[in-house]
Amino acid sequence: MLIDTYGRVATDLRVSLTDRCNLRCTYCMPEEGLQWLGKPDLLTDDEIVRLIRISVTALGVTEVRFTGGEPLLRPGLVGIVERCAALEPRPTMSLTTNGIGLERTAQALKDAGLDRVNVSLDTLRPDVFQAMTRRKRHHDVLEGLRAARATGLAPVKVNTVLMPGLNDDEAPDLLAWALENGYELRFIEQMPLDAQHGWKRDGMITAGDILTSLRSRFALTPEGEGERGSAPAERWLVDGGPARVGVIASVTRPFCRACDRTRLTADGQVRTCLFAREESDLRGALRSGAPDEEIAELWKLAMWGKKAGSGLDDPSFLQPDRPMSAIGG
Repeated sequence: MLIDTYGRVATDLRVSLTDRCNLRCTYCMPEEGLQWLGKPDLLTDDEIVRLIRISVTALGVTEVRFTGGEPLLRPGLVGIVERCAALEPRPTMSLTTNGIGLERTAQALKDAGLDRVNVSLDTLRPDVFQAMTRRKRHHDVLEGLRAARATGLAPVKVNTVLMPGLNDDEAPDLLAWALENGYELRFIEQMPLDAQHGWKRDGMITAGDILTSLRSRFALTPEGEGERGSAPAERWLVDGGPARVGVIASVTRPFCRACDRTRLTADGQVRTCLFAREESDLRGALRSGAPDEEIAELWKLAMWGKKAGSGLDDPSFLQPDRPMSAIGG
C-alpha cells in the first residue's frame, strides 16, 4: 500500500512514457522545444511494465493513466497497454493525449485493452489552435476525438485550458460542442508547470471566471462532494443533467487532502505531486538488479514523504525544475 503520513492512499498511477511532444503549447514549452531525454535515460518497455506490475500486484494501484509529453509518440505504447491489461488484478487504464495520431491508433489501443482517453483541446477555432500550439493540427485532433468515440474509448473526456486574450471567450461554445458530440468537458486552470517559468497568478483564468462564463448560457447544479471522491474535477450537472462539466481548479481550489495519485516519470523517477521539487529514483534500482520487493519498498518510502499540499498558496512557492512535459500531466 502506498500510504503517506496524512493517511492518504495512492491507488492512481500516472505514467509518463516520453517527454517529447509534437505540439508547442504556449503554456507548456517554448516554440523551439526542449532538450529531450536521451534514449538511455528513458525506461524501456519492459521496465515500464515491470514497475506497473509491482504497483498493481504489490502496492494497491487500481488505475493507470499513460501520459507524456505525448504518449502516442511512444513506439511501444500498444504493446505496453496489452501487457498491462493481462495483469492480475487488471488495472483500469486510460490515456491523456493531444489527439494527434489518435485517429490511426484508437482501434489498436482499444483492442489492446485501453479503457478510455482524455484528449486536450483548448479551442474550436483553427487559427486560435495554431496560435496556442504553434502547429496547424486542429483537424487532426478533432478526427482523433471522433475515432476515440467510434471505437468505444469512453467516456471520451476533453481537457481545456483557457488563456487570457486567446480563448477565454470560448467556454460556453466549447461546452455546447462537447454536449452535442457526447464528450465530457473538463476545464483546467493554467498551472505553474511551463518550461519558461512565465506563469503568473495575476490574470490567469480561474475556476470562478469559467463558471461565470458558462452560467451565461447554461444552468449549472453542483454534483456534490459525495460524488466527487478523490477526482480532481469538481463537476456540475448541465441544465439538470445527465450531462456534466468539470473544472480542475488546482490553483484556486486545491484538492490535496483527497489526492490518491502517485507519478512515474519517463526516466523512472517517483513524484508524489505535480508540483514537487523532489523525486525518488527507481530506474537505478531496476538497472542494478534490485528485486521487486526492494523496488516496492523504495516506492513506499517515497510516498510516505508526500507533503500535505502543493504549496501553491505559500509565498515561497517555487515551480518544479522540470516542466510538465518531463513529469507527466
